[in-house]
Amino acid sequence: MWIRFCNAFAKITGFPVQLLCFRTYTTDEDPKKSGRKYRGPAVIVSNHTSVYDYAVYIFVFFRRTLRTVMAEVLFRKPLLRVFLKSMGGIRVDRGAHDLSFIDRAVEVLSKKGTVLIFPEGRLPKEGEERPLAFAPSAALIALRAGVPVIPVYTNGSYFKKARARVIVGSPVDLSEWTEPERTEKENLELVTMRLREKIIALGERL
Repeated sequence: MWIRFCNAFAKITGFPVQLLCFRTYTTDEDPKKSGRKYRGPAVIVSNHTSVYDYAVYIFVFFRRTLRTVMAEVLFRKPLLRVFLKSMGGIRVDRGAHDLSFIDRAVEVLSKKGTVLIFPEGRLPKEGEERPLAFAPSAALIALRAGVPVIPVYTNGSYFKKARARVIVGSPVDLSEWTEPERTEKENLELVTMRLREKIIALGERL
């Protein structure tokens, strides 16, 4: 209840600011099957361009309370840590090989919540191919929870003259991308690869 209240307060107070800073233009892959219209539990998966991606998606998915998987580095500053926890951030310690965040994300989904993940794991550096290779955690969480993935692509054009542009894909049942003759590990790698290809395709369409 507290997390929902904090999210609602952030959206109401931050709405005028985001109109000036991001000026986001959002479109759908298929307006009839838009991920924004889907109301059930889901994992939202996106490419990662900036620390502001999270702030943008709070308003793109205005009716949802996003529980976002966030790197440990964001929790090092006391005030930011308090804010992220109040917003329901799910901390992942990337160097500790701690996979407890997966269980926490699945628990959120079991309660009909929404989890946002940036499977690149970090921001791309200058000259690196974008998006970076995806970690399998997003696909693993969606498959384990039995919920669809909503793929999203952002061009990351924030605080610029050109408007930020986001395209939201249709919900995808990742189990339909698995192949029965493959092992669980092989299927996880396959689904993760196809999920990255899907988001690249959304970017090309945008």
